[in-house]
Amino acid sequence: MADRRLQVFHAVAKHGSFTRAAEHLYMTQPAVTFQIKQLEEHFDTRLLDRGHGKITLTPAGELVLAYAERILGLSAELDSRVSELTDELAGQIKIGTSTTIAAYWLPVVLEGFKRKYPRVLPRVVVGNSKLTEDSVAARDLDIGLIEIVTEQSSVERRSAARDELMVICSPDHPLAKFDKLTAKDLIGHPFIDRDPGNGIRQIADEFFEAAGIAGSEINLCAELGSLATIKQLAAAGLGFAIASDRAIRRDVAEGRLAAVRLEPRIYTPLEVILPRDKFRSRLITAFADYVCEEFVRMAGDTDAEG
Repeated sequence: MADRRLQVFHAVAKHGSFTRAAEHLYMTQPAVTFQIKQLEEHFDTRLLDRGHGKITLTPAGELVLAYAERILGLSAELDSRVSELTDELAGQIKIGTSTTIAAYWLPVVLEGFKRKYPRVLPRVVVGNSKLTEDSVAARDLDIGLIEIVTEQSSVERRSAARDELMVICSPDHPLAKFDKLTAKDLIGHPFIDRDPGNGIRQIADEFFEAAGIAGSEINLCAELGSLATIKQLAAAGLGFAIASDRAIRRDVAEGRLAAVRLEPRIYTPLEVILPRDKFRSRLITAFADYVCEEFVRMAGDTDAEG
């Protein structure tokens, strides 16, 4: 319902790029440029300075951005309130999620929620837990699903469930014969680590630190953001990795990977986070509640299978 020109301007200002704004809005870059030009003609002043590969706001642009955020926020609130009068949840919800949750938890959640509320449009952004946390804190997302415990005061958190972390390796790897592994057992073996900002990497770092093992003692083999690639390298015998139980169950069942528990056992948290002190529609509240319920149910199913 809000002026499309304001929506486009807001996206360009937030992303600092016409290209990224176009991707975010599912528009072509010329269409974004046209909308900005129309808005500048409306106000008869330049709103953006373009130069040296970056975009900056003019003083008029700063003013328009401040009002655009208020107008777009009120527009979204109005749409939500009116749809609530029909007693049917509808509308867009912007979801951020870690890569592991996106691949192994979110599909089940979205399938169930969409069947229940078919008029809801989920828009999902996948990144590591830290990036998702920062986007929720900046109010760029309605809700985040992450694997770290946030300490940001601008974020409200709900602890939904947890998933056990396991050592994974080739069934022929020397570590595969153990029933459980301590941090000291892992020293000397090539380690395939996750990317910085990943929740599981943070927990793995804490696991080694608690055992008194310095980073320099760990034989780092690779550092990757893709769990699929990590599993492939581990299955090929290039090293061991640490991954959540739910993410590796099929690989273990089909014989591609071996999984060994850690001692002491460690878990990744499954956290639902929301921007604090931001208008929260019934849709967002209902989705957050549903995610928590489904995570608990799915974690229970995993424990029962184990």
